[in-house]
Amino acid sequence: MADPERPQIYLVTPPAFDLDTFPDRLAAVLDAHEIACLRLSMATKDEDSVARAADTLREVAHARDVPLVIETHVGLVERLGLDGVHLADGSRNVRKTRKALGADAIIGAFCAASRHDGITAGEAGADYIAFGPVGSSALGDGTRAEHDLFAWWSEMIELPVVAEGALDAGIIAELTPVTDFFAIGEEIWGEEDAAAALGRLIAAME
Repeated sequence: MADPERPQIYLVTPPAFDLDTFPDRLAAVLDAHEIACLRLSMATKDEDSVARAADTLREVAHARDVPLVIETHVGLVERLGLDGVHLADGSRNVRKTRKALGADAIIGAFCAASRHDGITAGEAGADYIAFGPVGSSALGDGTRAEHDLFAWWSEMIELPVVAEGALDAGIIAELTPVTDFFAIGEEIWGEEDAAAALGRLIAAME
């Protein structure tokens, strides 16, 4: 069983993967560690490719009682029997998405490093708020979601918060007391043994 005081793992797929081999890699990670949620986050905008991937990964995840959410593509959630959506544009579409998907769907909002956007997304009906990147990254405008943001959020706001982006063992150790989830993806998929790589990051929470 997961330690209730320890952040949970929110697993994120690579932006591109081979459907012949990735499901087995994913299954190995899900079998080795307790995963709270899986996010399908693909770079392609080809609907057939995304749908095929979602169908395949849904079977792997649901067989292990892990919910599967998809990044951005609200229109595919109900059609493909997914559990919800991760909105990458902050609070902008949370209210509309909640109305479209209903009360039971998981709706998360990525709010970069904006406390205000996070609060607005929560008030609009998001189930969790993700802040990031928490590590050094040249992506976006280089703004990091700092420890102070998570510390304030965990003290003042009940809505679960997710730390993501350029994570390493040191950052995980630092943020463990002030976040509810770590979203981990690229940090492990580049390793030959992704399950072992995730195990090393989880160990940093101790």
